[in-house]
Amino acid sequence: MKVLFIAAGTSPAGVFALAPLATAVRNAGHEIMVASFDELTPTIEAVGLPPVAVVTDHTTESIKQLNRPGGPIEFPWSPDQELPYVGRWFGRQAAVSLEGLLSLATHWRPDLVVGGTDAHAAGLLAAHLGVPHVRQAWDWLHFDGVERYANEELAPELALLGLDELPAPDLFLDICPPSLIPPGTPPGTPMRWVPGNRQRALEPWMYTPGERPRVCVTYGSFRTAMPEIFDHLCALVSRLTELDADIVVAANEEAAGKLRTLFPQVRSGWVPLEFLLPTCDTIVHSGGLTALNAMAAGTPQVVLNQFVAFEPSLRLLEQQGSSVVLHRGDGSPDGTFEACAKVLSDDSYARQARELARELGSMPTPNDVVADLEGLVRG
Repeated sequence: MKVLFIAAGTSPAGVFALAPLATAVRNAGHEIMVASFDELTPTIEAVGLPPVAVVTDHTTESIKQLNRPGGPIEFPWSPDQELPYVGRWFGRQAAVSLEGLLSLATHWRPDLVVGGTDAHAAGLLAAHLGVPHVRQAWDWLHFDGVERYANEELAPELALLGLDELPAPDLFLDICPPSLIPPGTPPGTPMRWVPGNRQRALEPWMYTPGERPRVCVTYGSFRTAMPEIFDHLCALVSRLTELDADIVVAANEEAAGKLRTLFPQVRSGWVPLEFLLPTCDTIVHSGGLTALNAMAAGTPQVVLNQFVAFEPSLRLLEQQGSSVVLHRGDGSPDGTFEACAKVLSDDSYARQARELARELGSMPTPNDVVADLEGLVRG
């Protein structure tokens, strides 16, 4: 069968999340492609998958100003704007992608379309072609209310299909450990999260524990590139160096070079987290796919959350006992320092982190799930 994967969003994490399943499908003998905006093609190449750019005349940022019925899309500066922003932005990505996807399908017609959580183009393309489509969660977070705004943004495209709302997927693959799924959430088919990260030549320190506790800090490559985020990261690293611990900052090379100059005692660079995290005693991060890296490694977490929509999932993570979650103003350098000190001094966080790793490890692998995809195509 031919399977088209659609990577949405700007962050490489959207590619990393889909990479294990795409690789498993290809290893099972099937043909695959990964479609995206052109800005993500280097990341798709870097994880060893075949990319096709279906949008080359816009970026995921420039489309926010397009002359669409909903008008410009602005970043959410207040909690009530979060869901409209996510729904409309990813809806617009789907709208802008559709022409290129339909053109691709005239030359390489897929039997199945797979998209990440908010890759709404997967459902649109599948409806045009009359083929099944799969939604694969690209992280473990669950929140409702985005679909309404995606449907509003995509009203012209849906009308061409005679639809009022996006079609439901034929299969939903959920990579969240069952104990962290909020009550009342519609069930999906479980699939174990496994790393799909970009790689680099490994150095011994990356996979070898040091003599002192180790704290990893990462804000993600996309967010770290923002000047205001980088300034906050520097303030945090300065405070964390007061811990009796080795500090490692996982960041893109541009940011890492600056950090190494400012903090010679801190290791910084692009590090595949699946190797680094088993050597760490905690990781400080802003949520999403990084949390799954930590869960798989059995590493306690300090999560710096900025979004109200994520709070139900994060409450469950904190109740599970493997993590401390700091919301908005609580995630100051001082607050984060105290949270790290707490995790490093209390063995219960590590015990619960290992328990969560065991739960994640018991879920079906992407290889196991390939049979479900084949079944959809056979009908």
